[in-house]
Amino acid sequence: MSNESYANHIVDNARSTERLTTLELAEGVFSDFLELHGDRKFGEDAAIVGGIAKLNGKPVTIIGTQKGKDLKENIHRNFGSPNPEGYRKSIRLMKQAERFNRPVVTFINTSGAYCDIDSEDRGIGEAIAESLLVMSQLRVPILSIFIGEGGSGGALALGMGNKVWMLENTMYSVLSPEGFASILWKDSSRSKEAAEIMKLTPPNLLDLTVVDKVISETRRKVRLTKPELMNRIREEIEAALEEMMAWTPDQVVQQRQERFRKF
Repeated sequence: MSNESYANHIVDNARSTERLTTLELAEGVFSDFLELHGDRKFGEDAAIVGGIAKLNGKPVTIIGTQKGKDLKENIHRNFGSPNPEGYRKSIRLMKQAERFNRPVVTFINTSGAYCDIDSEDRGIGEAIAESLLVMSQLRVPILSIFIGEGGSGGALALGMGNKVWMLENTMYSVLSPEGFASILWKDSSRSKEAAEIMKLTPPNLLDLTVVDKVISETRRKVRLTKPELMNRIREEIEAALEEMMAWTPDQVVQQRQERFRKF
């Protein structure tokens, strides 16, 4: 498979409606998931979900972008593109996690934050910036996992983890291939060419140390079922959280800040 065809294969898979969602992972990987709503400032944003769950009997805060499986659900979820109140809900849950010494696991699948006039009026840029500031200073471990598409600041706003992982068929980039092609060549139809140039595939990002691990979605070249994949993800998360929860709060912050300052 050529570089171009591989990159576009990844883009197609990352955008598939069959991908695991944050809610599926919250209920399938963890136990006793309790969803929490609202940012306490404006309202609820269905494009970001979050709450408290348990992993091996230990409490964990889960936050993630949520896409739908069909058109009706995608409209309700705004196609996984959060408004400011979604990020402010995330900030509220992260601060709550810090207060109760719970690690945070974020799941990311978004083409980017929503950027209509209302979203701009309510401060989408400021909400993303505040999320990055809070995550940079949070004194509990953060594990960020890309489970589908990762686009622009809308993805980065949940992606500032001590460890950043990707599933095998996911992507992460500064913007969509269509947006890249529109800006560079004034021609969005060249998105396939753009995808190759952008180095948005997991192997590319692992080589660049943008991510720390790629979780395989296959075993002996056979695609894992959803339950099998969730079991694999659970095992990886358990090991990572056990390692990071042994760090002191100062070590947690220092490691995270050093990780991102390398870039």
